[in-house]
Amino acid sequence: MKRLLIALMIALFAGAALAKGNTQTHPFNATDLAMMDRVSDPQLSPDRMYAAFSVRQTDFAANKGVTSVWVLDLSKPGAAPQTIMVGNSPRWSADGKTLYFLSDKSGSTQLWSVAAGGGNPTQVSHLPLDINNYKVSPDGQHILLSLDVFMGCTDLACTRAKLDARAADKATGQLYDKLFVRHWNVWMDGRRSQLFMATLTTNGQLAVDPVWLTRGLDGDVPSKPDGDDSEYTFSPDGKTVYFDAKTGGSSEAWTTNFDIYSVPADGSQAPRNLTAKNPAWDGFPLVSPDGRTLFYLAMKTPGFEADRFAIMARDLVTGATREVDPHWDRSAGALQISADSRTLYTTADDEGNHPLFAVSIVDGQIKRLLGDGTVYGFDAVGNRILAARADFRHPVDLYTLTPQGADLAQVTHFNQTRLADIRFAEAQWFTFKGWSGDTVQGYVMPPVGYVPGKKYPVAFLIHGGPQGAWTNEFHYRWNPETYAGAGFAVVAINFHGSTGYGQTFTNAISEHWGDRPLIDLQKGWAAALKQFPFLDPRRACALGASYGGYMVYWIAGVWNKPWRCLVDHDGVFDTRIMYYATDELWFEEHENGGTQYQHPANYEKFNPLDHVKNWRVPMLVVHSNHDYRIPLSQGLSAFTALQRRGIPSEFLNFPDETHFVSKPQNSVQWHETVIAWLKRWTGK
Repeated sequence: MKRLLIALMIALFAGAALAKGNTQTHPFNATDLAMMDRVSDPQLSPDRMYAAFSVRQTDFAANKGVTSVWVLDLSKPGAAPQTIMVGNSPRWSADGKTLYFLSDKSGSTQLWSVAAGGGNPTQVSHLPLDINNYKVSPDGQHILLSLDVFMGCTDLACTRAKLDARAADKATGQLYDKLFVRHWNVWMDGRRSQLFMATLTTNGQLAVDPVWLTRGLDGDVPSKPDGDDSEYTFSPDGKTVYFDAKTGGSSEAWTTNFDIYSVPADGSQAPRNLTAKNPAWDGFPLVSPDGRTLFYLAMKTPGFEADRFAIMARDLVTGATREVDPHWDRSAGALQISADSRTLYTTADDEGNHPLFAVSIVDGQIKRLLGDGTVYGFDAVGNRILAARADFRHPVDLYTLTPQGADLAQVTHFNQTRLADIRFAEAQWFTFKGWSGDTVQGYVMPPVGYVPGKKYPVAFLIHGGPQGAWTNEFHYRWNPETYAGAGFAVVAINFHGSTGYGQTFTNAISEHWGDRPLIDLQKGWAAALKQFPFLDPRRACALGASYGGYMVYWIAGVWNKPWRCLVDHDGVFDTRIMYYATDELWFEEHENGGTQYQHPANYEKFNPLDHVKNWRVPMLVVHSNHDYRIPLSQGLSAFTALQRRGIPSEFLNFPDETHFVSKPQNSVQWHETVIAWLKRWTGK
């Protein structure tokens, strides 16, 4: 046996070497996807000479990603980026001499620093609690920290003691008296993310007794689960902190009313609500360099998480507020500002892309700076912008450009060697007339190795959200290139409800989950078949997750004729029970026109459960144990229905995943299982 294993290993290494020597390439696959380096969080130094950023690399054997901080010297063309240490969230000091970042190298997540020119990293903080995120003050003497604390405590040591006591207690029950009980992927433990101001001592260490700035506000700063330091900021003189928070108390699970607050940086006064008049979402504050204007994003519809984010400007002296971009029908992302206070920079979904835009503060005019593809993050300093960009065939890399959008240059090439060995397909965008005669956009992607005149099986992808979109991006969960690499053509439709086509288009899906988007999907499928003759209508499967999973369950009962098989990931099977089992009730109430107990007919109108009698198509169901957004019972119930009906079906369960499948080996297993299911029923 030992000799056989040795011989096999020699053969494998020889084969790999031969393949490399012959420069053979292969179609993109799930392992390629899992192993890509993921670049994020670009940060320019104040002198614009250095770029700091994070890179997540895959340790496949350990089944995890490992994120490190990197630095690139932009003053030296062709310079190679240098890794600093395992960590994330790099941020420059105001003078550019120090780079700060977070690392758990010491056993807890603490603040570290390294000199801009290099050297050995130094641990700056030694707090009893993990640091969630942070921001450096304009004078470089203070660090604004977000820490999870128990609201009844008076200092950090109290929270640490309570956590230790819980860990030692053999009774594990947790008593709740309000929602949230659990949120997205974690159970609530009574702690809140709060802001603290800490002082840097003369020896560069962080004082261990930070000032609690948000004491008394029963909310998370930044918001959970995905908030970051774009939700709080300093005034230019460092004397005031601005932040957003939702302080819903017992109504937290059914309100979207975030507000912008100001608080003295020394904690001498309680936070003051600046946007109390707006009952909808206000967030992402940014102060102009002259300190006179507060810019932020605001929605207008209470209880709606996908309303348009308008860019607002508030005079900090008079309180007068105006909308900067009233004629731009796009929902802006987090903001940055030019040094002359005349231009704001932001990103937004826009007709299948997610570009970088410049917004004139003077007249609201919009200029698209970095067009095709998706910009995941950017930093604007003086006459240079550093952007993290990707598209269908390229994972994120960093690019520099001017504030006018000129001189675009790629400055990192993290996956260059891997990409050289891979063949991708190229998407072709198309439009058609959908519901109500509106123009609807989608794309078709032929399989890798497409031969004109041949017909190919189809993966018909349905996006989630539902207020989301298929965009030109390198996605790590639903990447169309994985299907094209496996020999399938791909069809994807941005139906009514999708973002990037105007707010009216986005709003159209609310209270219409089962009709308007379904019409778009049906018309889009017909249009794709007409325009792209290589699509084989007799060998097509439909796939979707989250809302896309809901739609898979829905079409299983009301539009199943075209499909040879279906794949449902974390979908809603019973809209009635979903209301009481999910976490964010505001979403269900807005999408269904109120609560289930007051409007039961609304929840029955498009309920997949009611059409199980018409199910006939083989279905693969995927659901994870730690998905608290759409709980496991939804997937189990659907699989039970399939089995009881005698319909060929399989259930793939991940006991250690959430609403998303994130671990590398689980991701590969997910893709291999899904592709095998498609091939089984399409005869591929």
